[in-house]
Amino acid sequence: MLISIVAPCYNEEDVLERFHEEVQKISDELLPLGHDMEFVYVDDGSRDRTLAVLRHLADRDSRVRYVSFSRNFGKEAALLAGLRHASGDSVVVMDADLQHPPELIKRMVELRDQGYDQVIARRTRTGDRLTRTLTARLYYRLINRLVDVELVDGVGDFRLLSRRVVDAIVNLTEYNRFSKGLFAWVGFPSTTFEYENATREAGHSSWSFRSLLNYGLDGLLSFNNRPLRAALWLGMGLLLCAGLYTAWIVGAALVHGVQTPGYVTIITAVTALAGVQMVMLGVIGEYTGRIYYEVKGRPHFLVKATNVERTKDLIP
Repeated sequence: MLISIVAPCYNEEDVLERFHEEVQKISDELLPLGHDMEFVYVDDGSRDRTLAVLRHLADRDSRVRYVSFSRNFGKEAALLAGLRHASGDSVVVMDADLQHPPELIKRMVELRDQGYDQVIARRTRTGDRLTRTLTARLYYRLINRLVDVELVDGVGDFRLLSRRVVDAIVNLTEYNRFSKGLFAWVGFPSTTFEYENATREAGHSSWSFRSLLNYGLDGLLSFNNRPLRAALWLGMGLLLCAGLYTAWIVGAALVHGVQTPGYVTIITAVTALAGVQMVMLGVIGEYTGRIYYEVKGRPHFLVKATNVERTKDLIP
């Protein structure tokens, strides 16, 4: 069985060679068991020498395949490119910064041989800051009440996929991709095991608080239309409150006579309603913007350099 290692890379020149050495060791251990490997690296428009390191690795190891983007298109595009160019019977998706321990590949292969199409590594929150742990738990509890698929805290892209799962993911042509949700949406028999996350070998994470917030918003909007439904119910609730308030004002005027209008009440009501309207417009705008990107039909990425003979989304 051929196993493809798919590793998106962004400014990973300091750790790539070490990462490749580690997965090579795992490959040597699996080879006597009838499992060969190929290594698919996707350079997501890095600004350092990542591409040069990948070319060097390809010269040394004929099993290395690399794809380099014309600019930074994001991890979702890099992941899609890696899956498109992976030819293995099974595909292991992992980060190239060694935060995903390569030795867990052997356990994934063992579970894959038991008939699972997805073998998912779930990292524990050991060592995380308390605020980050609580925020993550709150997010997953909230999002699982809204989205149409189940997202599990600690589960990311680190997993083994069978060929039919890879084909299913690649055939989903949507432009706005949220892979964690797509993996859950396609289904197929899955199993999960836990591991403790390792620290980065070198470099710094490109995930800022803002990017994490946008990523969480993508997860919320990609798999349901409930925010739109919530906006409808909120509008109806406000309409009901306005009707009750009007009835109370009219009743008070009939009983006690007309009083001086409340300036604070009017300003508060106008400001609150304007804020609610802006939130509703923002929700509608998010969905409309996604439709806008889908309709344009642009490719997910463009390739600048590759050692793969045939590639999609490549400008001649």
